[in-house]
Amino acid sequence: MKLPNQIETIQIDELIPYIRNSRTHSDAQVAQIAASIKEFGFTNPVLIDKDGGIIAGHGRIMAARKLKMDHVPCIRLAHLSPIQARALVIADNKLALNAGWDDNMLALELKDLEELGYDLSITGFNSKELQSLLDIAAAESIYSNKITVPTYEPRNKKPPIADLYDDKKAMELIGEIQDSKLPQKEKDFLMAAASRHIVFNYSKIADFYAHSSKECQDLMEKSALVIVDYKQAIENGFVHLTAQIDELNGEE
Repeated sequence: MKLPNQIETIQIDELIPYIRNSRTHSDAQVAQIAASIKEFGFTNPVLIDKDGGIIAGHGRIMAARKLKMDHVPCIRLAHLSPIQARALVIADNKLALNAGWDDNMLALELKDLEELGYDLSITGFNSKELQSLLDIAAAESIYSNKITVPTYEPRNKKPPIADLYDDKKAMELIGEIQDSKLPQKEKDFLMAAASRHIVFNYSKIADFYAHSSKECQDLMEKSALVIVDYKQAIENGFVHLTAQIDELNGEE
């Protein structure tokens, strides 16, 4: 595979636009490209053939003229045949258009840039697009805020299992599902979803956990009925390290 190995700085007037270039550039888009060049520099060299004919970068040349630039960086693709150069004029534009966006990731990145005081218009999105993406970021932040998990101090009494949860609503819904005329697979799915209506009493669950067997405690942790923060538990005096472990911990 032949690869170009250097960037040439060439006078704009020496470059030859491709007469059959099918890619259009509005005045507004050229202005956006010019703003990008002014902000970031000419980061994307113009691609030219062996004779200086423009393969890719017509919009960048127009923006450079708008900025009154005399020279631009170019990469000469001398290894391409004339027919390959013509095909690349189309492919270079179309392949870029075929890419997509991860809207959530894009929205969060734009939100961060906005919070840092950056001018988002430089990114090329218009005001309507930016507002739509920032709305997505705002919605995401509602569900991504850190939740403060309550801390329950276990007491000395182990509560009965019946006090740990209320499944009345869930059981009523399961009864309705079972009495329905739906296919069994759909019933199974809906009954599994109905378990979301079980209400857990996490304070009493903490008491139950503290007085349960190791096997039960492990399964409760795997079920996320309890989340044990050992560091916090030690700080609060819920767990006491042995003297030997305490000494080793102090040596680290």
